[in-house]
Amino acid sequence: MNILVIDGQGGKMGRLLIEEILARLPDVKVTAVGTNSVATAAMLKAGAVSGATGENPVSVMAARADVILGPVGIVITDALLGEVTPRIALAVGRSRARKILLPYNRCDVTVIGTQGMNPNEAIRQAVEQLAAMVSE
Repeated sequence: MNILVIDGQGGKMGRLLIEEILARLPDVKVTAVGTNSVATAAMLKAGAVSGATGENPVSVMAARADVILGPVGIVITDALLGEVTPRIALAVGRSRARKILLPYNRCDVTVIGTQGMNPNEAIRQAVEQLAAMVSE
């Protein structure tokens, strides 16, 4: 199963996701793509087997992924302080991969029903969903 984690800015959410994925599913291989090199480095440090940075790697790897995880902003043009380009949002949105998107209300989008959910709880739920997909 090809698992892709996409993140931007400082890569904190991506790093935490990868750490939690590998703690729960130690045999899976996770690829990390950052919208910038700082995010990519953080996710590689967390244990991703490979990583790349930028718009083209998102496009290529989204097409190859079975599951994509990341903040909800990866499907919204100009999210993450403008790091999500139209091409990135389109590549993720068009990918046939199953997507597990975490609420991140700092991209001018409020996901109803997530108020009061802390990031750690969102990450835990995302990894539970991934584990269910892996075991299918």
